[in-house]
Amino acid sequence: MTGPHTTFQEWSAQPRIERVPLSHVSIELGHLYREDFAGGIELLRRHFREIKPWVAAARDRAAALAGPGRRPRISTCFLIDDYFSAFSTPDEVIGRLVEAAGDNGLTIDYVAREAGCAEAGPVRPAELVLDRLVNEPPPGTDGLKPPAAASGWVTNGDRPPGSSAQPAMARRPAWQPPTENAKSLHSIYLAVEIFSRKPEGRQWSCPFLAAVWQLLRLGMLRDNGRPVAAPQPAGERLPATWESMPAVLRLNPDAQPFSAYRTLSVLARQFQNIEAAVGVVLGQVAVDEEVHQQVRIRAEEEGVVLPEGLVQRISYVFDGDSNRVP
Repeated sequence: MTGPHTTFQEWSAQPRIERVPLSHVSIELGHLYREDFAGGIELLRRHFREIKPWVAAARDRAAALAGPGRRPRISTCFLIDDYFSAFSTPDEVIGRLVEAAGDNGLTIDYVAREAGCAEAGPVRPAELVLDRLVNEPPPGTDGLKPPAAASGWVTNGDRPPGSSAQPAMARRPAWQPPTENAKSLHSIYLAVEIFSRKPEGRQWSCPFLAAVWQLLRLGMLRDNGRPVAAPQPAGERLPATWESMPAVLRLNPDAQPFSAYRTLSVLARQFQNIEAAVGVVLGQVAVDEEVHQQVRIRAEEEGVVLPEGLVQRISYVFDGDSNRVP
């Protein structure tokens, strides 16, 4: 038996966890896909016209969150899908969005690329989140479920015994229902595919990229202590291609911080299942403890009541059907 081994390392060698500025609320004004853009600017105008009352209500709620006598910090953002189906160019797409929002009295402070949730310059946010996924073992099990990085799946419970392949001559077990780990009276079992395998590598799923997006908006991701996908100013001219555009672009030079204590997403009802899956993913992400404490302490200093769990800091409005063209 060998004696205890001690490793000494200078404190200066530890990466410093940088802070990010925080608004009180980040309001997501929607997602844009190829089909939405194909509907023309009138379709975009209709979208912003329909969500305008919800944005006004969110601003009132943010004022209550900030507390009496304090001006709430509110930022707005919009997510564009260039991961699954890149289309047109940033100047044309963003130009139409800004015009349609402005026609309805709304300002888009930040615009983001969905592909930026997968790769933001030299950093791969999706990989960072994958490395922080911790499987939640169902009660009464030994926790031997394959890790998410191997299986490509996360669940909020245990699937039934008959759901996996059985040897040809094996005795068929009695059917048992899937169960939710933290059920309330009855189970709502969810299984989320977070990536599929392609010849060129992993293709991330929409729910997983949406979970990364929420973590960015909550200011919870760091790479060697540095903030991930920090917003970049738009400058005088927009990038010519999606690939040359930063993950998050600040359109409004006077905007409040991109990340926030809480987020609100105003989306069509078609996104409801995706966002339920986001909750399953985020419920199994082990956020860096120092980052978590940074945000908690800042909230306390500002008198902001902040839920302990990340999922509880996220709110949604699902309003009507998709705005897409038939």
